Amino acid sequence: MELTLSILIGFMIVGALFAIHAGDLLSAVITTGIVGYSLVIAFLLLKAPDLAIVQIVIETITLIIMVAVVLDSTREELKVKNDFKSYANILLSLIFSAVLLFFFLESISGLNLFGEHTLRMSEAYITEATEKTGSINLVTGVLFDFRGYDTLGEATILFAAALGVLTVLRIKSKK
Repeated sequence: MELTLSILIGFMIVGALFAIHAGDLLSAVITTGIVGYSLVIAFLLLKAPDLAIVQIVIETITLIIMVAVVLDSTREELKVKNDFKSYANILLSLIFSAVLLFFFLESISGLNLFGEHTLRMSEAYITEATEKTGSINLVTGVLFDFRGYDTLGEATILFAAALGVLTVLRIKSKK
């Protein structure tokens, strides 16, 4: 699975770089969508279907809105002269990326190896969930009692995204 995730992350990085350097805005938007859907696949591989559901809904809604905006506007990016300011921006972005990479490596150094489990919290869920929640179904008990605010937040995101799309489509249809 590590090899699959590494290939998927490499694919996402290449897609993001293509989206940055694409001359056509529609191609950049579609490539950004491909990167987002690749993240959905990564969430599914990491056994996080709740995150995958939220990501696929938000990614689909965002992609529809961005394609609609690009089709209503010009599709070509304005040409910018290569001067000292653009090279300075590239240098600053490389320095910023290096700093982020350093902090990323520092933050993951204390984590367990991939696939190695720590039962600090999950052991309490498994042993005490039935008594504390009163639910025979362990998954339901954990989702609605222990992780209720998280589930409420995900439902709120989905509702807000659906409401936003309906609002945009209604405004579009009135014109």
